[in-house]
Amino acid sequence: MTQAQLQENANFAAHPEEGGNRNWRDYFGFSTDHKVIGIQYLVTTYFFYLVGGSLATAVRTELATPESDFVSPELYNSLFTIHATVMIFLWIVPTLTGGFGNYLVPLMIGARDMAFPKLNAVAFWMIPPAGVLLISSFFVKGGAASAGWTSYPPLSTLTETQIGEAMWIMSVLVLGTSSILAALNFVVTILKMRTPGMGLFQMPLFCWAMLATSALALIATPVLAGALILLAFDLLAGTTFFNPTGGGDPVVYQHLFWFYSHPAVYIMILPAFGMISEILPVHARKPIFGYAAIALSSCAISFLGLIVWAHHMFTSGTPDWLRMFFMVTTMVIAVPTGIKVFSWLATIWGGKLRLNSAMLFAMGFVSMFVIGGLSGVMVAAVPFDIHVHDTYFVVAHLHYVLFGGSVFGIYAGIYHWFPKMTGRMLDEAWGRIHFVLNFVGFNMAFLPMHKLGLEGMPRRIAIYDPKFATLNLICSIGAYILAISTIPFLVNAAWSWFYGPKASSNPWNGLTLEWMTTSPPPVENFDADPVLATGPYDYGMGDRSTEVDVPFSDAESPSLSAGPASALRAEPDPAVAVHPDDRQGESHNRD
Repeated sequence: MTQAQLQENANFAAHPEEGGNRNWRDYFGFSTDHKVIGIQYLVTTYFFYLVGGSLATAVRTELATPESDFVSPELYNSLFTIHATVMIFLWIVPTLTGGFGNYLVPLMIGARDMAFPKLNAVAFWMIPPAGVLLISSFFVKGGAASAGWTSYPPLSTLTETQIGEAMWIMSVLVLGTSSILAALNFVVTILKMRTPGMGLFQMPLFCWAMLATSALALIATPVLAGALILLAFDLLAGTTFFNPTGGGDPVVYQHLFWFYSHPAVYIMILPAFGMISEILPVHARKPIFGYAAIALSSCAISFLGLIVWAHHMFTSGTPDWLRMFFMVTTMVIAVPTGIKVFSWLATIWGGKLRLNSAMLFAMGFVSMFVIGGLSGVMVAAVPFDIHVHDTYFVVAHLHYVLFGGSVFGIYAGIYHWFPKMTGRMLDEAWGRIHFVLNFVGFNMAFLPMHKLGLEGMPRRIAIYDPKFATLNLICSIGAYILAISTIPFLVNAAWSWFYGPKASSNPWNGLTLEWMTTSPPPVENFDADPVLATGPYDYGMGDRSTEVDVPFSDAESPSLSAGPASALRAEPDPAVAVHPDDRQGESHNRD
């Protein structure tokens, strides 16, 4: 019997007979079902992704030639400001935490819903009006905010786009509040609602990632809210919190802003890390390598992410001793990140890889994130950072981390869990076309920017030196390919949702609990508490009727030297033993 069969047989009692197909009207109302809310997040934020992508395409069209010949420089400033704000606050953060987090966390821990269902719905319904408010700022007097997504004073307070800037502040405040409410819900749900027998170190790694992400959001987001409220007073009431002419200090705003906005990078990437840790072992048919190391490295990244913010301010007059401190802490954060990358490589090494769309995007995620991570170590060094500060090298770095990382992770997650969410399979041929276009377009758009930055091309300008024209044209062509790559995905997703082949409850033979119910799951997910008959990553670790040539232990191999002990195995809990005759006492793991 395979591990998947063992896990499924142990959960027959929890497996509902019928799936949870819903009326389409449910997705447009105030539902408290975490699965409906998760899909509401995914669809709504993908709409905003298309909006943000359209703004990016307009930016790259302007930069295709050195002259200002597509939009005015003033409008160009608004385009890249709103593009960045939409992509961060309306696409990556809410998709990974609100979308995948809401849909998967209760299912993975065997719960019937989130701890606070109504609060969960409120958090989602703050997203659409905030997004509409932000985008509608293009149509007010003076236009949309144009001070960049950092909105540094005095640039943001002395702007002619005062109304647009105020709408930007209000929109980000609402989105930040939504993020705090969601984070609070995740922490309580994960700590208090796990199925009996599931201790913290029996949780899927995605839940560890969401726990670390939520802690970051709860600590850092209120600081941004405070900074934006003070900025709004300076903008609208004439106070001088950040204005030196009245005794204020604009550098204080930078400290407050980056205390949130650097951890925000990890808020955007940690959930994607967790999803990749789920996807790779399923499609490599091997146990995850170094479960505990990956879980604890998420916590380490969460903590270190709070003490590195000033590396964004090496050119803001930061004292030398402080620059040294933040340079070192920034470089140290590469250690837990490297642990994850090496664990993923060891997981797929020697595995029986299924090169389907989910696996391709997951492997693309690892490769693109490594490039972004290496350039991150480079800009952590004070001398190098001063050389490339505010150049296109920084633009390339952040896009390799946030698009090459987060967005590749999002697509990997969609291809992996689409059958569970809809009960239908996506078309693999269209999925591979999507991956190829995405991979080629992304690298054409952003790889040349490293050279542009090293040669000194500044960011946030509409008119540039003609010597940069060729590389900019290549970047713009790549951006067009990237834009086109969404077409096969949209066609595939829309067609498959209604007409794709029906998916079984467990099409990938996964071991985590979301695969122990129907596709899609019913309203309350399970008929009874699901049990852990195996560890969530025990692929190939049980009795096999057919021997396969997949090594799990090899003293000569660096990746396999730890043997099966490197993977999580569920600790037996007599309170939730698979066989009822073996059960003793009550589980206390929720205490």
